[in-house]
Amino acid sequence: MDKDPGLWAALLSWVVTHQTQLYAAGTSMLMAIFRVVRGGGTRRQMFLEGAMCGLITLALVPLLQWLGLPQSMATFAGGAVGFMGVDKIREYSDTILSRKAGG
Repeated sequence: MDKDPGLWAALLSWVVTHQTQLYAAGTSMLMAIFRVVRGGGTRRQMFLEGAMCGLITLALVPLLQWLGLPQSMATFAGGAVGFMGVDKIREYSDTILSRKAGG
């Protein structure tokens, strides 16, 4: 890895291309970790909640683009997901999906 400068160039190019998504996911993860620490959670809860919020944010970024919203909204979405947490996001999605399914 140290002897191939093309690999570092490719990695840096990938990071620059996906910086918006990575920043939004990182914001979401940090917000979730801070929320769990403030609530008195364990290290395991911090890790899992942060990882799940980061992944949810990565899944939401293409949705923002599909809705015609600017990419700069990704950071806000990441912060909101981290602040609300996985349980609240799941609750909202269950409510929305049950309405769409007619239940």
